[in-house]
Amino acid sequence: MARISDIGERGLIEKIMKKLTQMPDMPLPFWDDASALDLGDGRALVINTDMLVWETDIPIGMSPYQAARKSVIMSISDLGAKGVKPLAFMPNLGLPKDYPLEDAIELAKGFEDGAKEYNSYVLGGDTNEACDVIISGVALGIIEKPKLMKRDSGVKPGDCIATTNPFGLTSAGFKHLLENYSLPKELAQPILDSIYMPVAHVKEGIALSVSGVVTSSIDSSDGLAVSLHDLQRSTGHGYFLTNIPVDPIAKKFADIHNLDPFSLALYGGEEYNLIFTFPPKYIEEIKKALLSIGSKLIMIGKVTEKKYISYQRDGEIIQILPKGWEHFKK
Repeated sequence: MARISDIGERGLIEKIMKKLTQMPDMPLPFWDDASALDLGDGRALVINTDMLVWETDIPIGMSPYQAARKSVIMSISDLGAKGVKPLAFMPNLGLPKDYPLEDAIELAKGFEDGAKEYNSYVLGGDTNEACDVIISGVALGIIEKPKLMKRDSGVKPGDCIATTNPFGLTSAGFKHLLENYSLPKELAQPILDSIYMPVAHVKEGIALSVSGVVTSSIDSSDGLAVSLHDLQRSTGHGYFLTNIPVDPIAKKFADIHNLDPFSLALYGGEEYNLIFTFPPKYIEEIKKALLSIGSKLIMIGKVTEKKYISYQRDGEIIQILPKGWEHFKK
């Protein structure tokens, strides 16, 4: 008998989608970061849901407050990647009946503070008894349909691919938490904060959306490498990276443990950075849009015709594999 672990999360989604035949004409297609409904007045209601299960998703040392806040970040980040300002967040909670009441109150505080960080609100939700702590959140926002940044909004070979933040901090953190790599005191706070107190880059997404020149956009919650392969599934194009931006602190961690810093940057996850493309003639418009909210453009490569994802290192072309976080697989 076949098991879900044989095909992984993405394989399971493909099989489920084949059974969903009654679908409206949606402003965002399946396999995008969020879902959307046409409101009929030129606007779209954009919706994203995400789930945390304590046993499988919560790293050692994360508090109930941090877990609840993270559930907000997870859903809101996907709205940001579409250029959507979040308006509301609704949490659904499954809790064991002997769960400490004090911890349940901390969950509520995490939802509230996470939503407030992005000028959003918690609008009710649901609670239920469960065998483990399960947090399922729904984020909602409204946007003018032409401003939606899809995973494919007309991307073409030759387009620039870029980000606004370096990678690798969460990989370093998971190396410490899951594989017992030592974590020097001077590196601990930024590395652990990247996991316990992540940030969604919503302002950057909205600024890029307003520019009107972005041809694809995704958030890197599953890692840089997997995100590039997810973009390829939507666009049909390949990507050639000439720059893999490694966070300086992650680089120090890699040097201490004799690890490859590029692997930390490529094959991590839960960083919520934006990865996006645009025609090279609009580079100044992109820089100006990001500068207006105090961010900067980090160029990482080009879109190619060949369905091959690779990067250049010391004159060698190295394939980027679709490795990163995926549920149901080790």
